[in-house]
Amino acid sequence: MFAVLKTGGKQYKVASGDVLRVEKLDAAAGDTVQFNEILMVGGTVGAPLVEDAGVQAEVIDQIKGIKTINFVKRRRKHSSKRTKGHRQQLTLLRVTDILEKGAGKSGVKAAINGAGVSVAAVEAAAPAKKKAAPKKAAAKAAAPKAEAAPKKAAPKKAAAKSDGADDLTRISGVGPVIVKKLHALDVTTFAQIAAWTPEDIADMDDKLNFKGRIDRDEWLKQAAEFAKG
Repeated sequence: MFAVLKTGGKQYKVASGDVLRVEKLDAAAGDTVQFNEILMVGGTVGAPLVEDAGVQAEVIDQIKGIKTINFVKRRRKHSSKRTKGHRQQLTLLRVTDILEKGAGKSGVKAAINGAGVSVAAVEAAAPAKKKAAPKKAAAKAAAPKAEAAPKKAAPKKAAAKSDGADDLTRISGVGPVIVKKLHALDVTTFAQIAAWTPEDIADMDDKLNFKGRIDRDEWLKQAAEFAKG
């Protein structure tokens, strides 16, 4: 039995035991992940997805694709051109099981695209931060008056960043990791993305560490539609 799954803006026809390379997933070698965007399983065609179907796979390794050389030429007024090399970050995995039903209750974590820091790495770093907290608390106790003002100011800044932010994960191909990167670049709304120029797109390709996904997944078109709503 075969299935057609979607991940990273691409579609793959797979069968149990197949080894394939996909856009980088937020997972470590040895993890088992489940793809839930299934377009077809055997003779069942989705509309557009097959309900409760899934494809499970074991992550073999995190790798990079072959190096590609791109020539970037911008508008005449900018009078700039350059060549640059790029190696796409990929995940190598082996398909272990194809589920026609019951994917929602399998308990296997979903395959999430992301070229940033993995969830496992963040969780591993968390204990170190917790251990450092008592030292900070002791320092604050020694000088309570000096640090009273920053404590009150911090919540206001945090609230300001979250106010007016859109749910950018509604855009196809944008996951939690990419949303964090966009927020770090002060991109928080659909209207901002919809207004990007070709120069902005080229700049974001470099900063987000992927090439062509913005055009391939039609971010601007999607963002414009969501901004109207």
